[in-house]
Amino acid sequence: MAKATTNVPVEKNQYIELDITGQGHEGEGIGRYEGFAVFVPGAIRGERVKAKIVKVQKSFAYGRLLEVLEASHHRTEPLCPVYHRCGGCHLQHMSYEGQLEHKQQMVADALQRIGKFAVRLESAPGGEEGDAIPVYPTLGMQDPWRYRNKSQVPVGWVDGRIVAGFYAPRTHEIIDMEGCPIQHPYSDEIVSRVKRILGDLRISPYDEATRKGLVRHIVARVGFHTDETMVVLVTNGRKIPHIDELVSRLRDEIPHLVSIIQNVNAAVTNVIFGPDTITLWGKDTIEDRIGDIRFSISARSFFQVNPIQTGVLYQKALEYAGLTGDETVIDAYCGIGTISLFLAQKAKRVVGVEVVADAIEDAKKNAALNGIENVEFLVGQAEKVIPELYAKRGLRADVVVVDPPRKGCDEALLQTIVDMQPKRVVYVSCNPSTLARDLRYLEDRGYQTQQVQPVDMFPHTFHVECVVSMSLKL
Repeated sequence: MAKATTNVPVEKNQYIELDITGQGHEGEGIGRYEGFAVFVPGAIRGERVKAKIVKVQKSFAYGRLLEVLEASHHRTEPLCPVYHRCGGCHLQHMSYEGQLEHKQQMVADALQRIGKFAVRLESAPGGEEGDAIPVYPTLGMQDPWRYRNKSQVPVGWVDGRIVAGFYAPRTHEIIDMEGCPIQHPYSDEIVSRVKRILGDLRISPYDEATRKGLVRHIVARVGFHTDETMVVLVTNGRKIPHIDELVSRLRDEIPHLVSIIQNVNAAVTNVIFGPDTITLWGKDTIEDRIGDIRFSISARSFFQVNPIQTGVLYQKALEYAGLTGDETVIDAYCGIGTISLFLAQKAKRVVGVEVVADAIEDAKKNAALNGIENVEFLVGQAEKVIPELYAKRGLRADVVVVDPPRKGCDEALLQTIVDMQPKRVVYVSCNPSTLARDLRYLEDRGYQTQQVQPVDMFPHTFHVECVVSMSLKL
């Protein structure tokens, strides 16, 4: 078989042995075969493996792990029995210590490669000062299991029975499961019982191929600190057969249930939620808290799925903000006001901006719920609203906190920060690549990156959050 390119030393279906010398941003092991990069999911830095080449590109290839010839000391047996088939987790084959080290290195690599920063890996916070930016050890969990407070799983038919679970990687094949070790135990119980009740009542799941059937997703929300639970059925239409019996059985069979919600999504889409939400029984929301702040959470509210680590993340953001009680703070991309309310405990005034109107309504309710009055929430795109606040209302912030989506900050927002010249910028990021890009923009225009703290919000996945402190250069 001819090789795809004359300069490429591997071909599809070739078997190779490979030393794994790095780890990719999605957790794949990376090695070099005759100098050519090969990505091997499931392999760990420091291992020697046997792999089969399954995909070849001009500058890299993908291999399927066949055998670990020399194992890393971080290799461990996954706790989940369907880990190798399910696409929900990526790093269960790696010890938790290894995961935390990998995430620290991943952040440092992005800062070096994309941001062109000099960095140093610290073994603990508070290392010696120097020209290189310190990247501290990833803040992990004491018990990195059962941390997710929200489960949203697709529903389907397999061999005449209702299944619900996560999709297999890069497919829409549902991997049925009775339990997930990163979900709250209540979520497992909810999904299992809802599946059985739907089957008993012959309420059909949705079929993506035919676009027929009713129930598309089961969503379970759990209040970690309150034990309140919510069931959301996402349906392909408004009418649910046997609705009274369905509600009665859910109430009888699901512990701690305070809310049963229907969300209607009849569109041909991969988006989970549709525009119409109906309370079938109980409250419209459940309640939970992060630290001392209480939050009212609706079916479609964005609320961090790991409330324990969210508290860690926000306390670090509050520390980096360095508030004394006299500051005006802008919180860009404020969502339902989670960070804003934390900041308001220590600031003179906080202005939160978010493009999702429903989230702003939730933020205002959460402020009232906690009796916090020194915060104002505005609807709109941060990259438009904040420049207007600065140019037309003369608002000047002492501290700006940004917590953007994975695409990072819009350049217009970054430029407004530069023009406004707050003393400190706190950047909360879920994507090291766009973080590095945005930090470079601010560095080149008068700000200095002081320290970077990775936080493990999603153990056993390749995702990592960071909190970064920046100060205005004098």
